[in-house]
Parts: sequence; C-alpha cells; structure tokens
Amino acid sequence: MTVKTRIAPSPTGDPHVGTAYIALFNYCFAKQHGGSFILRIEDTDQTRSAPEYEEGILRALRWLGIQWDEGPDVGGPSGPYRQSERTEIYREHAEILLEKGAAYRCFCSSERLTQLREKQRAAKSPFQGYDGRCRDLSSEEVEAKLAAGTPHVVRLRFPQEGETVLKDRFRGEVTTQNRELDDQILMKSDGFPTYHLANVVDDHLMEVTHVIRAEEWLRSTPKHLELYRAFGWEPPEFVHMPLLRNKDKSKISKRKNPVSLDYYRRAGILPEAMLNFLANIGYSVGEDREKFTRSELLDEFDLNRVRLGSPVFDVDKLRWLNGLYMRDLSPDALADRILAEVLSPELIRAITPLIQERIERLDGFIPAASFFFAGDELDYDPALLVAKKRTPVETRKALAKVTEELDGLRSWTVEELDPVLRGFCEREEWKPGQLFMPIRIAVTGRKASPGLFETMAVLGKPMCQARLRRAVELLKTVKT
Repeated sequence: MTVKTRIAPSPTGDPHVGTAYIALFNYCFAKQHGGSFILRIEDTDQTRSAPEYEEGILRALRWLGIQWDEGPDVGGPSGPYRQSERTEIYREHAEILLEKGAAYRCFCSSERLTQLREKQRAAKSPFQGYDGRCRDLSSEEVEAKLAAGTPHVVRLRFPQEGETVLKDRFRGEVTTQNRELDDQILMKSDGFPTYHLANVVDDHLMEVTHVIRAEEWLRSTPKHLELYRAFGWEPPEFVHMPLLRNKDKSKISKRKNPVSLDYYRRAGILPEAMLNFLANIGYSVGEDREKFTRSELLDEFDLNRVRLGSPVFDVDKLRWLNGLYMRDLSPDALADRILAEVLSPELIRAITPLIQERIERLDGFIPAASFFFAGDELDYDPALLVAKKRTPVETRKALAKVTEELDGLRSWTVEELDPVLRGFCEREEWKPGQLFMPIRIAVTGRKASPGLFETMAVLGKPMCQARLRRAVELLKTVKT
C-alpha cells in the first residue's frame, strides 16, 4: 500500500497555525513511509472563500518548508484540487446515494429549521438537530416539489438505530449511538457540497490512506463512515490529533494569542524555529530533545509518540526556541535574515513616503519609523488609549468590536480600511477623531504619526490586529 495523506484547509481567513500543525504531521507521516502528501483546497463556502486567502495558505506552508506532492499549483493525477472545481463530481455521487436510498431530498425552509432549533433549545431537548420531516416523503411528493421549483438540500439518511464504531489510531474504538446524530446535509441548495460529502468523495478518489486531522472532527466521523458504507468503499485509517490549546487549556484563538502564520513571520520568528515548535507540541522526538532540525524530525518521526493530553501553544516557549535558532546563525547569516524579513527593501520603500515630510536628515528615518519594526509590544501609557469624552470601558468595547470587523477584510489596503472604520463610526455614533486616536495609539504607540490608514496598510493586517488586541487588554488596566 502506498501511503497518502492530505491537508485540506478552507481559504476563508489568514493562514492558521493549526493548519500548519496538522499539515506537518501529515507531511512527516507520508514522507516517513515513502508516500505522497496532498494539499486540497476546500473552497465550497463561496461567501467566505477568497483567492488571496488560498495564496496566503500556500505561501505560509512553503515558508515553513512543508511542500506537497499534489495540489492546485503543482497538479497531480487526482485533480482538480480545488473543491469548487469538482462540483460535478459531488453531484454525481449525491445522485448515487439518492438512487440507493442512502440520501433524500429535504425541502424544509430555513425559517422552519430556525424555529425547530429554537424549540429544541427551549425544551432543552437531549437531541439537537434535524427532525427528519422530509425523510419519508413519497416519490410523488418529491416530484411535485421539484416540479414547483421548491429549493432543497440533499441529506444523508443516517441509521436511527444501533451504533457506529470508529477505530481511531490513538483512541481505539469510539462508539456512537446512532440516535444521537441527525441526517447531515450533503448538498446545499446552491448546488455545492458540504464538507462531509466532499471530503469523503475526495479522500476516496484521491486514494488517501490515512486521514490525520484535528479531534474536533471526531463527532462527525460516524457520518463519514456511513458514507463509506453507503458507497461500498473501504474507509481510510483515522487519526484524530489533539487540539492546540492556550495556557488556560481553552481552544487556541486569535483573541488570546495571534494565530496567523503571517504574524509570526512579520514578528521575526524563523521558519525552522516555528516548524520545530509545532512538532514539539504534544509530541516527543525522543531523548527529551527540545531542538531538532527538519531532517532529524523526518528521520526519526513516529506518529505513536503523539501525546493526547492538551498540547499548549506557548508563545513564550516559541520565543525562547527562536532565540536558540538565532544564536546558532553566524552574524552574516543573521544579518541576511534581518535584511530579508525585517528591513527588506520592499518595506523600506513602503515606509519612506509616509515619513519623508517628517525628517530632515537620513538618520531621522529610524526614530520616525521605529514603530514599524517594534513587534506588537509597543511602549506607551495605556491611559492614552482612552478616547476623548469616552470611558475606558466604552473605548475598550469599541476597539474590540472594530477589531472583529477588521478581521473580515480580505485585503488590507487604504481603500478597504477607510470605509470600514468610517462606517463603524457612523453606525456606532462615534466621531472619527474619537475612534481614530485610540487606534493610532494602539498601532503606533504615538499620538502623532503618518496617515493612519496608510500606516496600517504598511504594517499589515497580522501586526495591526495583534497590536489592537493588546490595546484592548491594556484598557482593562485603566481605571475610570
């Protein structure tokens, strides 16, 4: 058997450290067994997916040194590798399930489903999910609704009795009572598949032998096993990795620590240090070693060394490990890294027009532009963040809310930032001057700086968002 693994990220946001974490273990397992590693883009969410997010994922994984054998950019025997380009394949397989009676058409409106969820929550029902109203419609009823053009989805006819047993590499046999699960949507009304149908069909057609993914998919796996059974396919081996956690054991999130790989690159983390750090989380390379190279990891990789526990994404440990790698570099090599990542000609050229009118000598560039290179821990008095004629609490709530809105921007340009920030002021009844000053303090540490939107565009989304979230936390220390 030729081992094949895959990573299947959704291009709906900045490249996430969790994606890199799962990609690394898939990559190492495939290479250890002389197999292939696939990168597949799950872009069926047409409202949130964007090409720039896909480009960011590919760029970040390459920065880490994780390279795929098959993918949207390199091709391969099982393409296409974007799910949006495989919709006809999914429709054909949905028809197979309908013909077998393993799936059915559901005509319930979104309004009815919302009312159903509210009713179940109000009744504190132990079962939360679809009630199967369309499960037993007659063929005549189905044809009549289709002829009338009634919108519909396709649902899996999941067994209502018995149990499903998942064999997981780490957890052994995991048993689920079938009555606990509802009939999952497989094809949405827009003709696009859900994750559940698409990933099963793709994994089978792409001959994936081992599905190594986050443990959050454990609850969905019985539905995937039912799909394999319905199609008459042999399922792959399932390996559910423990989720990355914050120090307080909560699920890792951008609200507590930056999770964008672009942030860590912009902050000066070396790719070899990040790769080493990700491999270390919940895993032991042997002999209690903290530091090892990529080639050493590949040579000695053993999936059975993964510790289930609660792997902690410890930013302090990442910085310590990065320091070890930096001290291993020769002065010339370190200078080259600094010039490439921190003082790149592209960045200098982007900053120069912003401070040109503010300096009178060349050596004035450094003090005028220092905040562009200061990471996310700018040194300023948190009291400066409080907006004029607003309380610390009001300012904190506004900054938190606007930061969440800015998360949704696909491109971080002046043209994108201006209407979002001004629109926020209008909706929330804030004067632009009131809101823009605390934002300026948060992203520059100064009351006076080059144009706010222009400055934010050059700083980039990952660093601005990290600085804004730090400002939100600092405002908690300011007394009213």
